[in-house]
Amino acid sequence: MKMDYHYFFLAASVIMASVSQILLKKGAMQEHTSFFKQYVNPWVIGGYVLLFGCVFLTNCALRTLDYLNAPMVESFGFVLVPVLSALFFREKLTLRKSVGIGCIIAGMIIFYI
Repeated sequence: MKMDYHYFFLAASVIMASVSQILLKKGAMQEHTSFFKQYVNPWVIGGYVLLFGCVFLTNCALRTLDYLNAPMVESFGFVLVPVLSALFFREKLTLRKSVGIGCIIAGMIIFYI
């Protein structure tokens, strides 16, 4: 059975959305001198550009894929964001977060089966 390349579009969209959330978080953690600079800085602009790219990739992916498969792939973003936060911001992966990540992964596996 041949794998449909549109799944790669959907996976790339999820990865880009997770990275964009990390960029937006980085922008939010910085002190800004004005309200305008708070929203017009490289981190925020980069995050929103990636989100726009995610919309484009998701639309390309869902043109041929069943909508039933999309939630499973999209839920992987809930795993990526805490992991990327731990890597880039040294946030602790507490037991509560780890259990939540495990539940999400278990749900993805059960959904796929």
